Amino acid sequence: MTTNENTSEVALLTSKLDEIVALLASSIPTPPAPVSFDEADAFVFHPSPFKLAPVPKVNRVDISLLKGVDHSKKMLMDNTVRFAEGFPANNVLLWGARGMGKSSLVKSAHAAINATYAHSKTFRKLILIEIHREDIEALPALMNELRGQPCNFIIFCDDLSFDGDDTSYKSLKAALDGGIEGRPENVLFYATSNRRHLLPRDMMENERSTAIHASEAVEEKVSLSDRFGLWIGFHKCSQDEYLDMINGYTEHFGLKIEPDQLRAQALEWSTTRGARSGRVAWQFIQDLAGRLGQKLS
Repeated sequence: MTTNENTSEVALLTSKLDEIVALLASSIPTPPAPVSFDEADAFVFHPSPFKLAPVPKVNRVDISLLKGVDHSKKMLMDNTVRFAEGFPANNVLLWGARGMGKSSLVKSAHAAINATYAHSKTFRKLILIEIHREDIEALPALMNELRGQPCNFIIFCDDLSFDGDDTSYKSLKAALDGGIEGRPENVLFYATSNRRHLLPRDMMENERSTAIHASEAVEEKVSLSDRFGLWIGFHKCSQDEYLDMINGYTEHFGLKIEPDQLRAQALEWSTTRGARSGRVAWQFIQDLAGRLGQKLS
């Protein structure tokens, strides 16, 4: 073998070894970037690479503007206040009708509690962390990272549901139970869903119809919602509740319109949408403010 051939083989072997080293290095998890929870009171979780991105301005409304959900509001506020002051509290599933303020209530309650109880001696800063539905499998790692931090955390997943052969719900069950260590005392999980059991009805019925023991077929999946100690239901609003929402927004933003005109236009708007809800009311207010040439601030 010539010297040139020998050199060429050595270079090829070195190149292959470099590729193997690079591949192994890429498979090693990146350590979480250090987070300063003084930067903001809300963050968005990104699992790969592991990161908590601060949210300088959260998209939310004042809690006083959420009408027609008084009982739900009280239940969530009571649970969250207890948690922020270091007392036992439950994971929460907010479920029910679309557009009735489930996610708005979580964000507004978080802001209201931080503002109201900031000077209480027993209060610990309450941090809201949003996790996306597709990142649920990383939830146990996130909870473990938050364990022992000097703040209290609400991990929030909006519009949570599972379909078909999706098995990521098992990661959620494990996280809510906390494994052998238990759930961190400074972490709660809040989720919103249109489904009470987080699964479509046809999927559950199919499981029953094909199983030897129908009652046991869906037990594992249905038991997921049992991990939430507090269920808060949201139902379609009445016409009066819808108009209360409209009037509340109109007064808050100082929109200049006669009451009779406001009522007629609001009812026409809900008729054309085929629904009455907090979301429909807000969409009407945005349209009204635009037509009046007024800004919503």
